[in-house]
Amino acid sequence: MNAKKLLESLRCPIIQGPMAGGFCTPALIAAVSHAGGVGSLAGSLLSPQALREQAAQVQALTSGPWLLNLFVQHTPAPTEAEIAAASALLEPVWKPLGWSALPRPAQWCQDFAAQFDTLLAVRPPLASFTFDILTADQVERLHGAGIGVIGTVTSVAEALAWQAVGADAVIASGIEAGGHRGTFLGRQEDATLAARSLWPQVAQAVSIPVIAAGAIMDGADIRAALDLGASAVQMGTAFLVTDEAALHPAYKQRLLAGNAHTRLTRAFSGRYARGIENGFMRQMAGVEEQVPAYPVQNALTASIRAAAAAANDSESMSLWAGTGVNRARAMPAARLMATLAAELAQQQASRD
Repeated sequence: MNAKKLLESLRCPIIQGPMAGGFCTPALIAAVSHAGGVGSLAGSLLSPQALREQAAQVQALTSGPWLLNLFVQHTPAPTEAEIAAASALLEPVWKPLGWSALPRPAQWCQDFAAQFDTLLAVRPPLASFTFDILTADQVERLHGAGIGVIGTVTSVAEALAWQAVGADAVIASGIEAGGHRGTFLGRQEDATLAARSLWPQVAQAVSIPVIAAGAIMDGADIRAALDLGASAVQMGTAFLVTDEAALHPAYKQRLLAGNAHTRLTRAFSGRYARGIENGFMRQMAGVEEQVPAYPVQNALTASIRAAAAAANDSESMSLWAGTGVNRARAMPAARLMATLAAELAQQQASRD
């Protein structure tokens, strides 16, 4: 079954967003898949061995559709001077921890080429890609392995670029979306289209299916996305608070507080991402434009974020969330899927 037919055959047109950081457990992925949607494994931070192991766990739990997401990236080689400068920018954060220096990361990021080869071997029904675009040859290799290809975009130009290399669908991610988005053409700070403006523009420009993302939290939001030309939706923040998501308790508490304010920042990772505003973001606000680009900054802040998690200190965690976070509902993933399906059906019934 090709990607277009797979998306059209879903009982519930929902893709659970691939949230990097270990949140997307095999149990969560399987629950979404069993409920008629597509569960997503966030593979961007995983080694090839971990990718194989987690993919095997997913495949053991479900025979339904699932997706593996990777960041398209190149391993950087920052100079010692660049690393020292970045460490100095972070000193007001790490020095109060009692450290004499910021720990040096063992690696800057995973090797994308090795991850890509593992993806070909694992053969999920679908694969999505964020941060950059594949070559037509890479897309052809994935198709040869029976894998549907989905690109992540924040503009019409990016959607057309993915269509040109042979992608089967695109995820159109509005400015409201939580975490990192897939901007790869132009400056990230210029990718400011609101979701409900972006979705119809992309749908009108391409002939492949469009998956809508950004502030989608309930059945009414799903119906709106479908009405604006989407074939399905991708929801991340809504699934972060499900029982199966492996979320730190302090993080989950902030998501469910009901008064969260989110904004974009590049202080944590060196790439713009939306999260709940906290002490780290405020402390780094004056210098965040100076920090090195992803993945260097992301690797440098990893020890800070790990220390914060160990201390239950949500003020120094990266609390990724979309603008709809205050409408998040904590429940098992299967119940959330059933709730969303019922809300979507109610929206349809009200029109009939």
